[in-house]
Amino acid sequence: MRKVYLILMVAFQLSCFSQNKQVLYNFTSIPQSSLVNPGADVSYKFYFGIPILSGVSANLGSSSFSAYDLFANNGVDFNDKVRNIINNSSNKDKTQVNQQLEIFSGGFRVGGRESQSYISFGAYQEFDFLMYFPKDLAILAVDGNQKYIGKAFNLADLNVQAEVLSVFHVGYHRKLSEKLVLGGRAKIYSSGANATSTHNSGFIFTGESADTPNLYNQVISSNLELKTSGLSKFTKDEYEGSIPSDIAHNTFFNGSLGLGIDAGITYYVKENLQFTASIIDLGFIRQSKDIETLNYKGTYNYKGANPNFLGSNKPEDVFDEFDKAIPRDTLYNKYTTWRPTKLYSSIQYSFGESRPDEECNCKGSVSRKYVNGIGGQMFAMTMPDEPYVALTAFYRRSIFEKLDFKATYTIDPYSSKNIGLGLSGTLGKLNMYLLVDNVLEYRDVSKANSLAFQFGFNFVFQDSED
Repeated sequence: MRKVYLILMVAFQLSCFSQNKQVLYNFTSIPQSSLVNPGADVSYKFYFGIPILSGVSANLGSSSFSAYDLFANNGVDFNDKVRNIINNSSNKDKTQVNQQLEIFSGGFRVGGRESQSYISFGAYQEFDFLMYFPKDLAILAVDGNQKYIGKAFNLADLNVQAEVLSVFHVGYHRKLSEKLVLGGRAKIYSSGANATSTHNSGFIFTGESADTPNLYNQVISSNLELKTSGLSKFTKDEYEGSIPSDIAHNTFFNGSLGLGIDAGITYYVKENLQFTASIIDLGFIRQSKDIETLNYKGTYNYKGANPNFLGSNKPEDVFDEFDKAIPRDTLYNKYTTWRPTKLYSSIQYSFGESRPDEECNCKGSVSRKYVNGIGGQMFAMTMPDEPYVALTAFYRRSIFEKLDFKATYTIDPYSSKNIGLGLSGTLGKLNMYLLVDNVLEYRDVSKANSLAFQFGFNFVFQDSED
């Protein structure tokens, strides 16, 4: 059982990456760029994404080790590999998964041919997972407490959140002048399943008396809480349904509801000097469906030889004493979770004038007049402990009239050599794009600390006389 726990813990650690979409941000030849900045300077008569295929993204990574460190056939014992990973990690290491699948999307211009106002809409499914590495609990699971007499194992290391949800959204953006574009988006969240265990506290301590070395003083002080929504029915003995189909049904039709907003701006300081900023997912979900909160609060103090939790025929054994000291309390109160809010900003200098492309595809005014652009981006995201921050330098180029390229170099908490590449092209009315992060890691994915990609297909239409 101990090895199963460790493998699951490490598997989650192998799936950590941020929600930063630095290649997509301000890549305005892609309609989905408005999802990370509703004030992006994009234009079209109307567009629609191919259902399910308009936006697919997946992120995998690790902040402190790779799959090679754990599974390499190098003669090192598996348990020693796990210990090395634990020793090289800290309780500040973040484990994060984000996956998105766009169900449908579209947008259209409103107000006539000369209008610069646009409405967009769509729905997507999202999965979020966030965990801080529980180093003290990992040490206790691997080695036990025999080598750590006098050490207090911190239960606050247990800090985890997970959620499956769908998002329905409607956005509006308008180019107010040649210098200023503003946009906003309203969102309805539907949470199919949520698990939250944060702000825990307590410790596990084993002390030994100097006068009586064979007797121990063991103290477990627990203030643990696990909140769940949409999950408790799956643990019941009488449940006979399908977990995947039931979660999918809850996510799209019967989930806990919430509200959120996005807002963004594009401002041209000069004709070839652009500033952008956006705030994404400023919102909450009121968890109200199939809710259950488990509390483990209390203090257990045992003096004597090591207690045996394997069971006993005695009616008042150690396990019963532990259960009375730290009982499980079940509550059924509604609770509120906040979405991880993202902040983006960028500055771009454009150069290399080109003739205006009258059949431009979803591009902003700068992309229509300049072939090249260089600049920097900043990304920040709220987390329970401290914000996630990343800095990006980028270069973009219009290779042909309907083929655009973007390269990024990002420094974030997981990597200092994150190189990303993006390509967006249009064939007729079909827009296709592929964005890849950490391209250097693809030389040997088993040694990769992080991998990410995104792709999609859209149909984009302009006025025939444009």
